[in-house]
Amino acid sequence: MKTRAIEIKWAIIFSIVGLLWMLLEKLVGLHSTHIDKHMYLTNLFAIPAIIVLVLALKDKKQNFYKGQMSYKQGFVSGLILSVFIAVLSPLTQWITSTIITPEYFPNVIAYSVATGYHKSVAEAEAYFNLQNYIIQSTVGALLMGVITTAVIMVFLQTKDNKL
Repeated sequence: MKTRAIEIKWAIIFSIVGLLWMLLEKLVGLHSTHIDKHMYLTNLFAIPAIIVLVLALKDKKQNFYKGQMSYKQGFVSGLILSVFIAVLSPLTQWITSTIITPEYFPNVIAYSVATGYHKSVAEAEAYFNLQNYIIQSTVGALLMGVITTAVIMVFLQTKDNKL
């Protein structure tokens, strides 16, 4: 497990950044007053998410591989990091939905029905609920982590013939 300490550390950091982002969204009203803008502005989380992944992979390259990391080594590290983030996702989603912003689901359900996005409250409730969001956040963390890592490693890999 010592060989994965960097990935575990950065998965925890990623999760904390995600929780802070949710708190920021709540504080600026994206879960209430400005819920109409939520579906667009929440995607800005990609910026800090990518920054954290880059920092994690740079940390792995410098402190584990001593500055010499192949694409494959970095990709495997990013894959493992993504798995750890996905494992933490149910907890972070629970914290978000029950502690940080318990009013989000009722607000988004009401908004989605009022705007015609969903035809009924029951239909909206079937989509906007903790269980569904836990599944989405877990699968999303894994998929986006792998895709993002694949791109990041094009730039972070050591490009000499030593590897």
